[in-house]
Amino acid sequence: MFLEIFPEKKPILAMLHLKGETREQRLDTALRESDIYIENGVDALIVEDYYGDEKDVEAVLKLLRQKRPEYILGVNVLDNFPLSYEFSVEYGAPFMQVDSVCGHLPVEEDKAYADMIEWYRSKGNVAVIGGVRFKYQKYLSGRSLEEDLNLGMLRCDAIAVTGDGTGQETEDDKIKEFRRICKDFPLVVGAGMTKETVPSKLGICDAAIVGSYFKDTRKDTGDVFGPHVKEFMDEVKKLR
Repeated sequence: MFLEIFPEKKPILAMLHLKGETREQRLDTALRESDIYIENGVDALIVEDYYGDEKDVEAVLKLLRQKRPEYILGVNVLDNFPLSYEFSVEYGAPFMQVDSVCGHLPVEEDKAYADMIEWYRSKGNVAVIGGVRFKYQKYLSGRSLEEDLNLGMLRCDAIAVTGDGTGQETEDDKIKEFRRICKDFPLVVGAGMTKETVPSKLGICDAAIVGSYFKDTRKDTGDVFGPHVKEFMDEVKKLR
């Protein structure tokens, strides 16, 4: 279901971080950045409250649906699975991202979380990218990686794997271990991709989420820069 959303193999999902001092600035920036992404070949956009808040996420989704209805959108309201799902349904976003679907909660709290996910997923057909051992997420389940991944695959449509932080490389060994356990289940590298690592990491994974590398400074605080997007996507096209 997840990979069928995208017309191209090895889809690249670019982050809209909602940078700006005011909501008007965040809206203008999101529209400008989304156009830069699409013009340079990115496959979809994830609207995330990295800098803004949930109201900014909704405002950007509404704006893009009005002005750029052809763009494929995803949603990530950080640490808020229900709102991410509801926004996805309301604004026609075919997928959403959640930083952790398994492993970040003590066992006694995990069942309620799993039941919540199941309830939302039974309501519609929004595909979920779910993290396991995701950057900045605590590991509290006490289960093995294999156990958490097997449970995680029951709760989402694609597993996201990252390194330790934003912009930090996701090591090939970690990606390979996730692939060994997940087998043919869709696997998304969620951080630290560069044009140099496209062949090695996308050679293992099915998709990638890219944010900081597309900025002019190569950091999350920067601004999306067209030439950086193009050079990255040129490498992806070679792999395809």
